[in-house]
Amino acid sequence: MATKTFEQAMEELENIVDALEKGDLTLEQTIKKFERGMELSKFCSEKLTEVELKLKKLVKTENGFQLEIM
Repeated sequence: MATKTFEQAMEELENIVDALEKGDLTLEQTIKKFERGMELSKFCSEKLTEVELKLKKLVKTENGFQLEIM
C-alpha cells in the first residue's frame, strides 16, 4: 500500500463503506471496493497495534511497572 496516514486510510475506508451501503455498484465494483476496504482495515489495525505497543513502552509508573492501557 502506498504510504498513507492512518487518518487518510480511515477516510478512504469510510468512503468505501458509504459506497457499499448505497448499493448502487455493480457486482465487480462491489468486490473491488470490498477488497480495498479489507486492505485498509488491515493497515489501520496494524497501525493501531504499533501505536499501542509504543504507548505501552512510554507509559510507566515511577516503580518501573508498565501501566495497562485499555
